[in-house]
Amino acid sequence: MISNRYFFLSNTLSKVGADVSPLLARLLFGVTLFAFFWKSAFTKFDDGLAGLWTPSVGAYAQILPTRFETVGYDPSAMNTLEWAIVIAGSYAELVLPMLIVIGLFTRFAALGMVGFILVMSFVDVSGHGIALGSLLDSNPSTLIPDQRLFWIFPLIVLTLQGGGFWSVDRLLFNKSRQE
Repeated sequence: MISNRYFFLSNTLSKVGADVSPLLARLLFGVTLFAFFWKSAFTKFDDGLAGLWTPSVGAYAQILPTRFETVGYDPSAMNTLEWAIVIAGSYAELVLPMLIVIGLFTRFAALGMVGFILVMSFVDVSGHGIALGSLLDSNPSTLIPDQRLFWIFPLIVLTLQGGGFWSVDRLLFNKSRQE
């Protein structure tokens, strides 16, 4: 009798969890990290329409800090590849969070954000001199490994499960799977 109720409850929670987990992961990302990444992204573009293709001085300093320092903080001294890296990073920081929140191309956007966070963490340590800290060192203020694991966890959920029932992915692509 108890086992029947347990299995019924367990099956019900599994079905509900499959729909709710991606939504909660997207909401968690949205309320905790969306504004952080968007504010950072908007510091990386110059003013006006031309600014969409002209990285700001801050963009080079944030994304390629040691290289930018070696050229005396002169954006004109950066080569085309470095410009492309900065533009790609800037747009990734702008577009990927929006895709995650609305649930469009969720798996790819979430996986892209995982990569972005890993690269950002590497640059923070190697380029900006932020202390790496230790993983699971019982110090919650260690910014890089412990905090970034919390950032990445909902993204892993989304990479594995997709955007879920309440997502643009479902609205656009669910019909194509049934045909």
